[in-house]
Amino acid sequence: METMIGRVTHYYPKISVAAVVLDGHLARGDRIHIRGPHDDVHQSVTSMEQEHVPIQEADTGQDIGIRVIERVHKGDAVFIER
Repeated sequence: METMIGRVTHYYPKISVAAVVLDGHLARGDRIHIRGPHDDVHQSVTSMEQEHVPIQEADTGQDIGIRVIERVHKGDAVFIER
C-alpha cells in the first residue's frame, strides 16, 4: 500500500538530490516510490537533509533534500510504501 507524502520541487543532478515538500511524515530507512510521467523509482531513504543539515525524520510542510538513485523531475509525486 502506498500513501502520497509529497512532491518533487527540484532535482539537483550533480549531487543526485531531489528537493521535496512533504505532506506527511518521512524517516530515514523508509521505502519510497517516486512516480511521474518519466519516472518510476523505488528506493529506501538513505540520506535526508534540511538546509544542508542531516536529519533523521521530517513532517508535513517541511522542504527537504533526499538523495535519489535515479533522475527525477519537478512535479513527480512521492509515495511512502507501507
